Amino acid sequence: MAANLEYYREQAVKILHEKNKITDILARIEEKTQVKREYIALGGIILISLYLVIGAGAELICNAIGFVYPSYCSIKALESPKKEDDTRWLTYWVVFALFSVCEFFSDMLLSWFPFYWLAKCMFLVWCFLPVSWNGADLIYNRVIRPAFLKHQREIDTAMSKVQDKISELADTANKVASDAVKHD
Repeated sequence: MAANLEYYREQAVKILHEKNKITDILARIEEKTQVKREYIALGGIILISLYLVIGAGAELICNAIGFVYPSYCSIKALESPKKEDDTRWLTYWVVFALFSVCEFFSDMLLSWFPFYWLAKCMFLVWCFLPVSWNGADLIYNRVIRPAFLKHQREIDTAMSKVQDKISELADTANKVASDAVKHD
């Protein structure tokens, strides 16, 4: 157990020393304060965690963490020639969509719990972490994919019906709009 924790600590330190805008900011703060960036990052995580428990607007912060960073990474993945990063972020968005639908029905109850936004944020971060035990991969491969493959035919039939209804609705709306323009 201690070896695992040490491994993850080393990985976190490695990430905090990679070259990017956030680590550049951390390096400047580290230089001015003489406090290791690991402690600065940990302090930031603790502050955000406390804010997610007691702060006003915790929902916005949580959703921004679960949406903004993954959106940015998704755009970067689309612009890269590699297919693996596209698959990784598509998997995240499938899990995010399923979670959002489930949350819609449970949000009224769960959001009253004091640690709800912190737990949700931790769940979303787990889903996009670049590790082998990434939450999105686990949930997709163990829950979503098997259920989808088992019921694919029924899902395809239902989706075909939905597409037909949407097409009919669009045709009707187009006709109504055309008739309205003719009468004016």
